[in-house]
Amino acid sequence: MIKESYTEKFYTYHSKYINNALALRPPQHESLEIFARLCDTLSLRKNPTTVQQICEAHQAELDACAAEGERQKLIAELASKTAAEFYKEDLAAVRHICPTLTAFERDFPSVCFALATGIGKTRLMGACIAYLHYEKGIKNFFVMAPNLTIYNKLKDDLGNTSSPKYVFRGLDRFVNPPRIIDGDNYADFRQTTFGVNDVVINVFNISKLNADSKVKDGAPARIKRLNEVLGESYFSYLQSLPDLCIFMDESHHYHADKSFEVINELRPILGVELTATPQIQRGAKKIDFKNVVYEYSLAHALNDGQYVKVPAVITRKDFRSEEYTPEQLDKEKLNDGVRIHEDTKSQLEIYARTYGKPLVKPFVLVVAKDTEHSRQIREYLISDEFFRGYYKDKVLEINSAQRGAEKDENIEQLLSLEKPENNIEIVIHVNMLKEGWDVTNLYTIIPLRASASETLTEQTIGRGLRLPYGLRTGIEEVDRLSIVSHDKYAAIVNLANDPNSLVRKVYYIDDISPDTEEPKETMEFVPVYDSITTAPSFTEQLAMSFIHETPASYSSGEVKTQEQAIEVAKFVAQFTAKSVMELNKQVKTYDAAKDDMAKQFVQQTVVNETIRQFPALGLRPEDIAPVVQTAIETCVQALTDKVIPIPQAVVQPFTEVKQGYRSFTLDTHNMNWHPGNDILIGTELQEGGKTFEYDPNFYAREVVDTPENEIVRHLIVYDDIDYMTTADLLYSLVGDAKKHFLTYLSEDEADRVMRERQKTIAEMIHSQMRDHFFHEKIVFRATEMRPFSRIESCFGGKFKSDEVYDLRAALPAGEVRSKVFNGFKKSCHTLYKFDSNTERTFAIVLENDKEVLKWMRPSPKQFNIYYGSGGCSRYEPDFVVETANTIYMVETKASNELTSSEVLEKARAAQVYCNAASAWNAEHDGKPWVYALVSHDEVQLNSSFDYLTKNRVLYEQLSLED
Repeated sequence: MIKESYTEKFYTYHSKYINNALALRPPQHESLEIFARLCDTLSLRKNPTTVQQICEAHQAELDACAAEGERQKLIAELASKTAAEFYKEDLAAVRHICPTLTAFERDFPSVCFALATGIGKTRLMGACIAYLHYEKGIKNFFVMAPNLTIYNKLKDDLGNTSSPKYVFRGLDRFVNPPRIIDGDNYADFRQTTFGVNDVVINVFNISKLNADSKVKDGAPARIKRLNEVLGESYFSYLQSLPDLCIFMDESHHYHADKSFEVINELRPILGVELTATPQIQRGAKKIDFKNVVYEYSLAHALNDGQYVKVPAVITRKDFRSEEYTPEQLDKEKLNDGVRIHEDTKSQLEIYARTYGKPLVKPFVLVVAKDTEHSRQIREYLISDEFFRGYYKDKVLEINSAQRGAEKDENIEQLLSLEKPENNIEIVIHVNMLKEGWDVTNLYTIIPLRASASETLTEQTIGRGLRLPYGLRTGIEEVDRLSIVSHDKYAAIVNLANDPNSLVRKVYYIDDISPDTEEPKETMEFVPVYDSITTAPSFTEQLAMSFIHETPASYSSGEVKTQEQAIEVAKFVAQFTAKSVMELNKQVKTYDAAKDDMAKQFVQQTVVNETIRQFPALGLRPEDIAPVVQTAIETCVQALTDKVIPIPQAVVQPFTEVKQGYRSFTLDTHNMNWHPGNDILIGTELQEGGKTFEYDPNFYAREVVDTPENEIVRHLIVYDDIDYMTTADLLYSLVGDAKKHFLTYLSEDEADRVMRERQKTIAEMIHSQMRDHFFHEKIVFRATEMRPFSRIESCFGGKFKSDEVYDLRAALPAGEVRSKVFNGFKKSCHTLYKFDSNTERTFAIVLENDKEVLKWMRPSPKQFNIYYGSGGCSRYEPDFVVETANTIYMVETKASNELTSSEVLEKARAAQVYCNAASAWNAEHDGKPWVYALVSHDEVQLNSSFDYLTKNRVLYEQLSLED
């Protein structure tokens, strides 16, 4: 539930008293224990921002100054400190207790408690406020609300003793409620003590605070205007309070720039954030909070099995949503969902009567796509067609198009849904799944036209997780939240089974992800050959050799001639490196760098060019030759050790257009089906969740067309099927299927099977048609064969503050893609990035394997291999690997993608290159090239390269023949 470092108990008299008086649940109690320890650790002091505040905060230090100048200098130094520097010690102390906190994220100490919806964040807020008052004597609090609903709720929960949810009930100092100052009455505030309770809680809606903080038409911001009673603005009054603590409910709303600014300006001594989702969304990226000190996620709550309903996704057995139009699918889900609702209503009544509990009236939430969709749904639900008009006066529609009295009346009904006199049983809304709408009697959710990820979210499920009786009853129907999703059933179950799913993931912040707003930089990954031949040590070596070989002309005591020697050495190094790399263009051998004649040619060329470049020095060939010889030896060695010779070729597709289907008889041996039933099945979305059945009395669906036409309708949507040329074949194949069904079914049963399985039958027919499909044949050709020239540089980005990691560094797999790595001994470049942890693991295998001589991650422009329509897409292999006898082009791929059309087309193009390179090398004393497609699940740290290439997906196995 909480990390091991948190488990050290920190009890105080007041924390135990508050826990007992408020009857806190274990997650709330554990949170309060951590909070108590943090309060004892933090300095709880304001960050001074004015000279007066600095003098007050550092009076002792300033008094110790001997002279006024020294005093002013110290004040200036203190004033230049940022909030982060001021609270540096506080941050270190908190991190010692809570390692998951890496930053306060604000200009004051702020910590976040992440509790799942339904666990009781507001009660924890009350417990923390009470603890600060009892233990630290703090009297002034500021509570932020993200919207109007929560704003009104918080005012009631924190200040209304007659409310059943009054959070301070049972505490002796809160028998008289604290004084509530809100966004409507703060202008009339007077510093008056009410009764025995002098605690003041300011409750503000963030939008109201932001609005009142703005300057409008040149007039001062409303909250910053002078209050005649206070003698200053209310905002200044809050800023001046020495003990102001801020509580932020649903704190993920307060990371907007304006919200940050206003909250920071208040200069509180402490911030406490409460949320079920400790993360914010920046585009497609989710960024985790850095100040979470405790988390009790939905996964925790489901595993504990006490505090929330069990969410379960429901579908109909043997249901195929593809066979329905969107409108028909909506009606099916609504009918099935309401049948579940009626069953739940009966079970709740039986439970209440059996155990003498208050009767709970459940309701259904229907989530519509937009306001027009919402209107259409309502018309259907209140029609006589839907359950014979029973729900005509039991449907409530809430949407943004409603105004005035209609909107007010509907919101009032929405907020009173738990009351027995409220007869609403179905609520339709487009976007009502927001925080603050706390109901315990939502039992069925029907998301219409939503994706699986939209359905399975904390916001959607969270609205129905609260239990009407506080704890689970042990009666499955009473403890279950049903999500009716025929069309997304499998996808939602798969999402729920993901270890990172919100119903499985225990921690949001196990690994701190980098801040996407942090500055980034682009790094060049230079070839190792270039780094060796341009290294200062190489130039210095040549310069010393030059001076040593020509002592008469260059005295080591003359600075001028030393500088000239270095200039000559730089030129020799650069020109020699380039010339050695270009050897393969000048001689027709695979490894020209080892050819003595070639090296003599390079030496003569470099000597002549050096003399020409420095005419004023009067250089002689015998002066330069030894230096050039040294340079050539170094470059040749680097070329041999750190460069894989890659022949240049252009591989492009050439197409021959011709396609069609040959006639055949349908194979029906796997089509032994019988008519299905109308039983609903559900799966609980929790670890070890069981599957169960509903068996309502479903009505028969309307017959629209013949089963033959319905199947053909599914077939003609495929891009490769032209109805005009294949109609006879299509109906012949459908006829083959029907003849098969009639061998063991009656006519009616056969038609029913064909209707129920129409999509599947169409898919099976199409799959068999592909076996009889003749189509354009893609042929790749390699042209413009040239000898190897050079290794191209690569480029990659990283965060500026991030280090370059060793290849074998212990990093979470999810972070590998964003990092830059070094620590290679056999690679052809100095640095690399990897697209996945599989690729990094494969690189480690290459480094470890003694059979591997060299390897590289080629630059995107290293190969000219093209594929795709028109040959516009450029193929970038993952790796090139050289062994003693062979050069491999290697692609690591997810096992489920090995036979995809794109992977196969890339493989065909790559194989053509490998064939052409092998043929070229065969003529020039070189090594053959082999293409290897390696499944990612084969790549392990203890793998050998030989094993992986022997177990690779072979060219022939993938049917890559031209």
